[in-house]
Amino acid sequence: MNPELEKLIQKSRRIVFFGGAGVSTESGIPDFRSVDGLYHQKYDEPPETILSHSYFIRYPEKFFRFYRDKMLVEGAKPNAAHLRLAQLEREGRLNAVVTQNIDGLHSAAGSRNVYELHGSVLRNHCMKCGRFYDVGFIRHSEGIPRCECGGIVKPDVVLYEESLDEETLVRSVRAIEEADLMIVGGTSLAVYPAAGLLRYFQGDDLVVINKTPTSADRSASLLIRDPIAKTLSLD
Repeated sequence: MNPELEKLIQKSRRIVFFGGAGVSTESGIPDFRSVDGLYHQKYDEPPETILSHSYFIRYPEKFFRFYRDKMLVEGAKPNAAHLRLAQLEREGRLNAVVTQNIDGLHSAAGSRNVYELHGSVLRNHCMKCGRFYDVGFIRHSEGIPRCECGGIVKPDVVLYEESLDEETLVRSVRAIEEADLMIVGGTSLAVYPAAGLLRYFQGDDLVVINKTPTSADRSASLLIRDPIAKTLSLD
């Protein structure tokens, strides 16, 4: 728990949390850009290539082999950061969570107003008929997962070369514009256009919780380098 952060939280009524991969590392989900993350491991092609729209269309079987192996983490559960944010929403202090993560852990923790900028591994749809499939269908399928109609079942995850969902963007911007406190956590703010949403914040206090420097550090009212679960926990 950070006393300075708690003072800011207690005086706020329209908090928005903007988070990235670092929020889920303490739940056992790898950070793409950390030293031990996916981007530092060796593959025939770099992850940016495999997780692109063009690669998915051209080599769907290779895409799903990588996707099942590295993007679907079994047994991951919300950590203290996810749980605290859900609690703040129930208390009427937090208006929204805007996340770059695709793991669904904010919703699993009980948060309702969650804007998933990059989609979610929990949602999958047939590209032909639109039928919904859960994450278990993808995890336990082999090769290219196909719908009963024969269409490929694609994860609702924003791949490289794909645009962010317009409605999710609009709602995220609106929440950020109305926020009196914005907490940025577990993100290097290196991924655009998501990271660019911070420019819409007009409130009094910006808090940055990240182990490494970010582009928002100079604008922060409070800068914290501790792990985010430790920082947000009340223990």
